[in-house]
This record gives sequence, C-alpha cells and structure tokens, in this order.
Amino acid sequence: MSLVPAPLLVFDFDGVLVDGMDEYWWSSRRAALKLLEDPPERPLPEAVPLAFRQLRPLIHKGWEMVLVAAELGRASPGPVPTTTASYAALLARALERWGWQPATLQRALEEVRAQAIASDRAGWLARHRFYPDVVERLHRLRHEGASWRVLTTKGAAFSRELLEAAGLEPAGLDGHEQGPKTEVLKRLLAEPEPGGGPLWFIEDRRATLAEVRATPELAPVRCWLAAWGYLGPGDGEGLATQGIDWLDATHFRGPLETWSSPAPTPGAIANGR
Repeated sequence: MSLVPAPLLVFDFDGVLVDGMDEYWWSSRRAALKLLEDPPERPLPEAVPLAFRQLRPLIHKGWEMVLVAAELGRASPGPVPTTTASYAALLARALERWGWQPATLQRALEEVRAQAIASDRAGWLARHRFYPDVVERLHRLRHEGASWRVLTTKGAAFSRELLEAAGLEPAGLDGHEQGPKTEVLKRLLAEPEPGGGPLWFIEDRRATLAEVRATPELAPVRCWLAAWGYLGPGDGEGLATQGIDWLDATHFRGPLETWSSPAPTPGAIANGR
C-alpha cells in the first residue's frame, strides 16, 4: 500500500538528520575567540561544556551559539536559562554587553567553518554524524514515491557539504539565507509538488513548530517533533493540544503509512541522543 498522493517531507537538518554537537562548539568557540578583544575570563574548554549542551534545545540560529560561547567565558556566566523567555532575555543582555550584532556573529561563525572545510574538510565532516538509520531511510523514500528536502537555519553551503558527503540528494535545500522557516514553508505551499501531495515538516525545536501552528497560512502543513533531536525537558508533552505529532525513531524507520498509526506516545526525553 502506498500513500496517494505521497507527501513532500521537509526536514530540519541539525538535530533531525545530523548530530553536530561537537562541531557546533568547535566552531562557535573559535568564532567567539576571534571576536573577543581580550582572552575570556574563564578558559573555554575544547570539550563541549555541559551548559552548552543544556542550552542547545533553545538555540535557534547559528549566531546565537557564538554569543553563548562568549557568555560561557565570563567569570560569572549566571544560571543556564531553561525557558524560551529566559533564553531570549539572555541573548538581549549579551548582545548589549558585547556590543555585537547578529550579522557579525553569523559571519564569524561561517568564516570559521569555511576555513575549516578549506584546510581540513575530512576533519570538519568528522565532527558530525548522521543519526542512526537516517541516511538509509532517506534513500528509501524514493521507493515510496515521496520527495524530501531540507529546511535549516544553518548556511546552505555547509549543509550541502554534509549531504553530499553522505551521498544524499534532496529535492531542495533552503538555508538561513532564504529567510525564516515559516516564510519558506509558505512558498513551498504556494508551489506544490507535481503529485499534489501534502507537506509534512519534521523538526526538533518545539518552539519552531509552535510558530508554524500559529501561522494561519500554514494550517495545511502537518508538523512532527523528532524524538531523537535536541529536546528539552517536557518538549514531548501536550503536543496534541498544539496540533503537533510525535515521531519516534521506530516510526521514522517504518513506512510512511505507519508514522501516526498507532499514534506514538512520548516517553522519557533526554537532551540529545
């Protein structure tokens, strides 16, 4: 049995297809050190700090990681935010404290990544790993008649490097250069696939899915929260009230027809996988 018509699957990248935690910190740390006029008050470790891992579920865009790295280098960085509101307040205070602009931070991050790829592409690629079964599952989608594409806040060029290294060819790739995810999804709805199938969006950041659900024009988009991503405590609770479906690894590996039948039930959620 096959879905008629088959959906267009739009995947977030970091935290859904790829675990790049080591690279996030590696690049963010170096970008922050380049921007700081003086050495940090607290040495920034080579290994990923626990506080950075804890903040990852709240981080939305790449420039925020550089700012977080600079904050972790302060003598007294303060408590780790646990809510979207407290994290937004941290970002606002930190931008004012350092006198930086998001564009400056994003540019510094992308320069570090570009230099790393130019000097040691294999080493940069090795700081990422595709989640178990992801590559094989994406290859099987074509046999189910479904197209898939990537929608990410990472720079498109860096996502493309990783996809090509894994032998993956999405139908499309939209990075942060193409604008907010909600705007990209609106454009995709306006330009449906030739088969006329529905649009399914798979993301690991619940706040992003909530924003999609709060956008009237995106009502036709079916939203899935990936259980294996960078989730915070409680992210899997009360999804139905927001019109968000839970996607665990077992259903992801199975045929598309089985993704929501029976409906998965969130279990204990860890930070990452």
